[in-house]
Amino acid sequence: MQGLLKQFLLRWLVNFLGLWTAATLLTGISYQQHLRVLIWAALVFSLVNAVIRPLVVILSLPAIVLSLGLFTFIINTFMLYLVTFFYPKFHIASFGSALLAVIIISIVNFLLNDLLKDRHEKSF
Repeated sequence: MQGLLKQFLLRWLVNFLGLWTAATLLTGISYQQHLRVLIWAALVFSLVNAVIRPLVVILSLPAIVLSLGLFTFIINTFMLYLVTFFYPKFHIASFGSALLAVIIISIVNFLLNDLLKDRHEKSF
């Protein structure tokens, strides 16, 4: 149980950093210039990814296979739009902004997960 909580908190932190990076680079993301809005948006995004995304991925598996996995970016974009639905203080102007944000968040997640994995493996 403690490992799952630690993993979720780490996922929340990584999502926050990804959202912050995307909001800094893109003009189509509005968080009212308050970091607490991004912190809460990252929490909602982490919860949406943990609860809703697995079901959506299973249901859209044929589209994911046919697109060679690129459809997951569309799924992630809709998950990010769900954050704006559940937490209106966080706003995304357009689908294009959301798609670019998802790409940026994915890159940040990949880099941080790779960095944390290397650090964890070196400790053993």
